[in-house]
Amino acid sequence: MYEFSYVKPASLDEAAQLLANHDDAKPLSGGMTLIPTLKQRLAQPSHLIDIAALTELRGIEVTAGQLIIGAATRHIEVATSMTVRTALPALAALASTIGDPQVRNRGTLGGSVANNDPNADYPAAVLALGATVHTQRRAIAADDFFQGVFTTAIEEGELITRIAFPLPTRAAYAKFPHPASGFAMTGVFVAETGGRVRVAVTGAGPGVFRWREAEAALADRFAAESIEALVVDPSGLNADIHAPAEYRANLMKVLASRALRAILNSSEGAVA
Repeated sequence: MYEFSYVKPASLDEAAQLLANHDDAKPLSGGMTLIPTLKQRLAQPSHLIDIAALTELRGIEVTAGQLIIGAATRHIEVATSMTVRTALPALAALASTIGDPQVRNRGTLGGSVANNDPNADYPAAVLALGATVHTQRRAIAADDFFQGVFTTAIEEGELITRIAFPLPTRAAYAKFPHPASGFAMTGVFVAETGGRVRVAVTGAGPGVFRWREAEAALADRFAAESIEALVVDPSGLNADIHAPAEYRANLMKVLASRALRAILNSSEGAVA
């Protein structure tokens, strides 16, 4: 690693001020991406601003028809919270499949969403549920937040404080995990909220995206057969040593069908 200064602010305002005062400072929460990046000497921050313990960034509650989760809430807390399991069980189930126990006990919701890894699980939930990402400056709709590989609408010095998830009528997530990392080689989140169906796909493309054709098909008939009848064009999908684009195109259909069957076979919705 390169030399840097470690700072643990006492408040969100202090953290934001430190980031504003030091152009090369980086916020540190779970550190699941940042620490390996530092170890590989691919980043050289002047300061690490540790925000993991800030009370303003923690907490889980249901209010006004939304599930509100603080950005520094760890994956394991989302997975085991009775509030999440009751209000949005598909999200709790998703969190339980992230990485391995070590990752789930350190990684945070806000860190995952801010990093926007193209194979991460949470972005699919945020996009499919039409969630709102809140920072200390503004509220950003999910459709406007994700902008490409490791790229979001977050600006310099801006920190995610919480994410507000509208409570769906029914929802489920299914993924094909990489056997070593647990990342989604492809993952599909299906949600019906307020009478509208949204389908988000992670892992298959260069970033999370809405699968509009699936949404239109499910709006006509909410059934696995609607997905199975679709033809997925592999153009633009990821192709690497793990799987060609055509394989991921097929996974989209398989996983969407599994998510739908999980919804239709359960009153809660779960990971298939």
